[in-house]
Amino acid sequence: MLNKKIAIDTMAARVIPCLDVDKGRVVKGVNFVNLIDAGDPVEQASIYNDEGADELVFLDITASSDYRKTVLDAVRRTAESIFIPLTVGGGIRSVQDFRDTLRAGADKVSINTSAVERPELVSESAKTCGSQCVVVAIDAKRNNKMPSGFVVVTHGGRKERGIDAVKWAREAEDRGAGEILLTSMDRDGTKDGFDLELTSAIASAVAIPVIASGGAGSPKDFVDAIKCGASAVLAA
Repeated sequence: MLNKKIAIDTMAARVIPCLDVDKGRVVKGVNFVNLIDAGDPVEQASIYNDEGADELVFLDITASSDYRKTVLDAVRRTAESIFIPLTVGGGIRSVQDFRDTLRAGADKVSINTSAVERPELVSESAKTCGSQCVVVAIDAKRNNKMPSGFVVVTHGGRKERGIDAVKWAREAEDRGAGEILLTSMDRDGTKDGFDLELTSAIASAVAIPVIASGGAGSPKDFVDAIKCGASAVLAA
């Protein structure tokens, strides 16, 4: 289900499998907590590749909260096992980290916490490596104190930043991001469907592609997200 294109009218939407990785192992959890080991990333990636996935996302979900870099050895082994585009995120704090991740085999690099803390990293990475390589990941939660109703959170969803999610998405685009990976922390791991209000708010605010993430439980959820403006949908 995760790796098949979904036809919507005359369009085909990307459904992108995601490997949530902790210390080199794929994990499953709800809201990035209570993590359970789910296998080796290389084996999981190979399965998705063989089943016809168009792309794959590899997220080192504890790199930022643990204040460490992405496990590049796991990235390298994963990249060598597949023949589809690979996006890697987690623990990227500098342009050099960005370059190292691309050299390890990533086609695109996702930045989240570091981009919020130093937005110039988006601009610098886009200028150095090209916007097509830069994915800004935005983790958001509902918060009625924000103008859009959604607040940016970082460090694997553990820290609210007091930044409006729509405002940050626009700034990321202005700074050169080529794509936004949008995760609803309220829906992550619940299988209750994507937060369609969040998806619509971000997708309508920017011109670059938005990947909806957090809450996928059925093919209908994917269709609903695309109808709300997402260019692709992510499922772990």
